[in-house]
Amino acid sequence: MKTLRFGIEIETVGASRQKLAHAIQSAVGGYVSGDYGGWQVTDTQGRAWKVVPDGSLSGGEYSGEIVSPILTYQDLDALQLVVRAVREAGARADASCGIHIHVDGSRFDAKGVTNLVKMVHKQERLLETALGVSATRLARYCRPIDGAFMQRLEARRPRTMQDVNEAWYGRRNPVPQRYDASRYHGLNLNSLFFRGTIEFRYFNGTVHAGEVKAYVQLVLALAARALASKAASSKRRDFNPATAKYDFRVFLLHLGLIGEEFKTARLHLLKRLEGSAAWKGQRRDRRGSGGGENGSPGSEGAQGGTGGNAPTEALAAA
Repeated sequence: MKTLRFGIEIETVGASRQKLAHAIQSAVGGYVSGDYGGWQVTDTQGRAWKVVPDGSLSGGEYSGEIVSPILTYQDLDALQLVVRAVREAGARADASCGIHIHVDGSRFDAKGVTNLVKMVHKQERLLETALGVSATRLARYCRPIDGAFMQRLEARRPRTMQDVNEAWYGRRNPVPQRYDASRYHGLNLNSLFFRGTIEFRYFNGTVHAGEVKAYVQLVLALAARALASKAASSKRRDFNPATAKYDFRVFLLHLGLIGEEFKTARLHLLKRLEGSAAWKGQRRDRRGSGGGENGSPGSEGAQGGTGGNAPTEALAAA
């Protein structure tokens, strides 16, 4: 996952695009250019961070979509600095905002894409709940994976990217358009055929740097697992709210988000779910009460050697 390149789009309200650009420049250096149509920060490495208008945002002139350059895993610290800087400049996220993460599609063949689609389809209800995706966004901007697409994918057993293309669009589409209606799914393959990136649209808007980092790590882990797997199952996982925290924690560990390095990511990704992170059902040990029984973040490291016993301070860190 640490060798995959990515890009991110962060929608905000509360600050003008010019102010957002200068905030980004304060974090990454370089210089600012642009006008009312859009602003750009060319950082010290010569990469362009853009701030563009988006008509779907509620803030009017006091809103903007931050579009990163191509980033690597080593750029996560810089990305967090950018998020903190724009928050300090007055940016915030409301219900009109979302975050879109793009993964470089150049390493994906038909098997890798098919694995990814099946993995996400299997866990999609759990993903949507863990990420707190609103009913409004699920109905419009990040719809679940289309059932007809899944049927076509399963029937074709794609061997080529053209097979995946035909399954996605329901026809051969040699010249995809940017605003094709199929783009408004949580997992967007129109982006793969139009610009060469796989887009994940499930994420609510946020200007919390820790959440942004967790979302990027989740996407990269999903992509890396799809690339490494020989095959994947697409059968939908039964969703049980009472065990969702445990179920999603197991899934995160399966993706490789294990150990101290990913402790904060696990906390952010589990914090909206009910139940215990440590136990599938009722707590079975009798050593006394603990975080696992109540499903609190403290249970995250209690079992399986995945972290410490004082994770709450990580959630406060932005």
